[in-house]
Amino acid sequence: MSTSILPRRAVLAGLAALATPGLATAKTPAALEPLAILTSRGPVNFQVEVAADDAARARGLMYRKSLAPDRGMLFDFHTPRPVAFWMRNTYVSLDMIFIRADGRILSIARNTTPLSEEGVPSGGPVRAVLELAGGRAAEIGALPGDRVRHRIFPNG
Repeated sequence: MSTSILPRRAVLAGLAALATPGLATAKTPAALEPLAILTSRGPVNFQVEVAADDAARARGLMYRKSLAPDRGMLFDFHTPRPVAFWMRNTYVSLDMIFIRADGRILSIARNTTPLSEEGVPSGGPVRAVLELAGGRAAEIGALPGDRVRHRIFPNG
């Protein structure tokens, strides 16, 4: 009797995990890479996950309950284009830093609204978008025109 219950429990636990939003799509975070924002106050260092393919960019930071102040996610679009992001299934406020192909910040959307499906546009063509914890861009003094140093940008 106990041998048939244990496999049934395992199957039920597996089905429950698949039915729980976020668990079925959650995966181990990607390897972290160094990134620095060069502000007028000096460089500020972060460790970021890089979302470089369609699946990773679509998933982004969805279902995360927190984001450490020294962490972020860099969305690499490879070629410059206007983009717009939303906050669907994103539980924490984010700052979205839109970065041109030369590594300079084009614009910053500060303290975005969690779970909002309203589009947040880049305001022009960008190579990448950096998402940080909401309020972090203001804390470090990041502004349009500041340089972002990472391997995907020139002199990165």
